[in-house]
Amino acid sequence: MGSTAGSTSSTDAEREPRERVVLGRVVGAHGLGGQLRVRYFGGVPDNLMRLKAALLAESEDAADAEPFEVTEVIAGRREEVRMTLAGVENRESAERLRGKLVITDASQLEVLPEGEYYSYELVGCRVEGADGLSIGTVREVWATGAVDVLVVEDAKGAQQLIPAMESQLREVDIEARRIVIEILPGLLDSA
Repeated sequence: MGSTAGSTSSTDAEREPRERVVLGRVVGAHGLGGQLRVRYFGGVPDNLMRLKAALLAESEDAADAEPFEVTEVIAGRREEVRMTLAGVENRESAERLRGKLVITDASQLEVLPEGEYYSYELVGCRVEGADGLSIGTVREVWATGAVDVLVVEDAKGAQQLIPAMESQLREVDIEARRIVIEILPGLLDSA
């Protein structure tokens, strides 16, 4: 399986986006002209770099999300980009946006190759073993650098950490909201 955090992929290139997706967070201003420093999520800034419009808000589902035209995005510091928004013309305006999430509609994301998934597509999927054993539901995806990790919560609230490796994931069916994994000895806590 390709990467899962921020830019992981789908088996159905024609998938219907279901939600808003957070691409990063404004961490400050750059210079005096209103440029923003945005820390990107998901390991790579690809979707941020091609963004033409964005919503900025305190939370992903905020009703008061403010729409902006994105006029420029360039590379910045490590794990950051510099973003210029129409109407944000000075440092003070940029600083007022500090802490806001940069959000887009899932339909604006780059279509990924077959067999790769965006993290938001995996969250909420039920996870089961190849033998049919119910393990739980994906609550988060951790980008660890080497291999992303699915945080799977069972009915009692206990969490299992499942490596999102191609050899581990037998089947990923986004439409059915189902992931089938190979249960290797020692993978699951038996508590």
